[in-house]
Amino acid sequence: MRKNLVFGALLVFALLLCTPLTWAQGGVKAGPDPSTIRDPDLEKDSLHNLEVANHYFKLKKAYVAAIKRCEEIIAGNPNFARMDEVLFIAGKSSLLLSAKKGKQAPKQTADQLREDARTYLSQLVNDYPQSLFRKQAEEDLRGLGGPKP
Repeated sequence: MRKNLVFGALLVFALLLCTPLTWAQGGVKAGPDPSTIRDPDLEKDSLHNLEVANHYFKLKKAYVAAIKRCEEIIAGNPNFARMDEVLFIAGKSSLLLSAKKGKQAPKQTADQLREDARTYLSQLVNDYPQSLFRKQAEEDLRGLGGPKP
């Protein structure tokens, strides 16, 4: 009987000691910020598209195809973890196409392609200040009139 009384007293003491700690933590009210949630399957698909875009961009000089892959990522997964790289490839591809480089003929005019390049690269510079691609994007933007606000 005495054992039960001591055990009960210890249990009450432990509960009283721990209760303020649980109050201090607060409750989860809203969950994580929706803009930071990434779907693993969508990330995997976007990563594959980025690898293909990189292949078209670097090895094939197929800039139209690279832009199409990048636009697919931008439209389908705007929270993609490597969006800065996507924007760089799309912007640089547009810029190179405007200079009549690459193995594919674009449907847009050189002026439209330069404007697209400025849009992509400006978004990179404005939205991803810590990006490894920022310096190159800023250099390319100097020739396009600077970044858009």
